[in-house]
Amino acid sequence: MFLISLPGGGEWLLILLIVLLLFGGRKIPELMRGIGRGIREFRAAKDAMEEEIKKGMEEAEEELKSEEKKVEAPKPLPSKSTEPKSS
Repeated sequence: MFLISLPGGGEWLLILLIVLLLFGGRKIPELMRGIGRGIREFRAAKDAMEEEIKKGMEEAEEELKSEEKKVEAPKPLPSKSTEPKSS
């Protein structure tokens, strides 16, 4: 079984140093802005999806309630009269 652990303080420092060497000091702000935009777009899409699901659930509940109102209680059968029929 493989265990995956998150990087500790020293590993993060090494990762940041490698990123700095690869992209240079001037490209890092642009990279961070791009990551920030991506995260904002993801959150907006997630929120829109949650709202759509909630709206669909509410519509389904309203439809179910309206159908329940349409269904009436069964009407009682006409009672049989004990009086003899006169012919």
